Amino acid sequence: MRYGQAEKMEIIRIVEQSALSVKTTLKELGINRSTFYGWYRRYVIDGYDGLADKKPTPKKFWNKIPEHEKERIVDIALEYPEKSPRELAWFITDTQGYFISESSVYRILKSYDLITSPAYIVLSAKDKFDHPTARVNELWQTDFSYFRIIAWGWYYLSTVMDDYSRYIIAWNLAPTMSATDVQATLDMALEKTGIERVTVKLKPRLLSDNGPCYLSKDLREYLEHRDIKHIRSTPYHPQTQGKIERYHRSIKNVITLQNFYLPGDLNIAISEFVDYYNNKRYHESLENLTPADVYYGRAEKIITKREITKWQTMQLRRYQNLDKNGKKSLIEYEKCLS
Repeated sequence: MRYGQAEKMEIIRIVEQSALSVKTTLKELGINRSTFYGWYRRYVIDGYDGLADKKPTPKKFWNKIPEHEKERIVDIALEYPEKSPRELAWFITDTQGYFISESSVYRILKSYDLITSPAYIVLSAKDKFDHPTARVNELWQTDFSYFRIIAWGWYYLSTVMDDYSRYIIAWNLAPTMSATDVQATLDMALEKTGIERVTVKLKPRLLSDNGPCYLSKDLREYLEHRDIKHIRSTPYHPQTQGKIERYHRSIKNVITLQNFYLPGDLNIAISEFVDYYNNKRYHESLENLTPADVYYGRAEKIITKREITKWQTMQLRRYQNLDKNGKKSLIEYEKCLS
């Protein structure tokens, strides 16, 4: 079977993030080890472009990126060092009105030695359901994570995430991990969405694991009273909660880089990360949109604007590269846009 560039990238990510050994993971995926290591070697050397099939293609000089644009991309990358080449590409497209592909950003930053080694994260969770949700507030995922506060002990973060958009609707930090804490988080989610204040045809379903707090009688009665159907993942198979598992791993990777001595300080750090995650972080699985873009219905408008920006940028590059002195190109470009 021949795999495409995106499929190879996804397989590499699955292997990097798997809790199993490389050998076992590849066996489960049905991928030959020598084939995988060949892909991975090319990926380490050339990044995402190294995964493309090596087919001779004619050079398209008309599409050459001007040097001043390359310098601008480097300046933006230095201003936002936390963003990956993929995130930078879409950030530049959305905020600068200039289209640049992910692979172009990667090549430019690599030439300036600005590409850092990837941080490998071990995960054992699936990205999406076999039958994914089709709208916001159709399914909410909930789970606990934990953080240590010096001299205070462990505090537990309860989160409610919208499955369709990955938007963090509500979260609650508490010293316990009980059904009452779950209810408090759900109360905040219901209040924020306003679902209980208006008549809706279908209430969100709630997906959780099989922890004691989610099996309690109190939570069952709470959900029945609000007509919320409760779904629990299969024991020892956490794949169905993959999205919130990934979110909690992401937040822990950032939050645990520093020590906290007061619950209030930890609350502030979590709040800042949730704001970044919801409103600023581009998710590849969401067509490189933010969870807030999808949750609040801005996706179609943004994608349309990107297509227009891409077309305008391609026209500009064509005229810049075909006309040596650059004067005629800009005149023709302005006519084209009008």
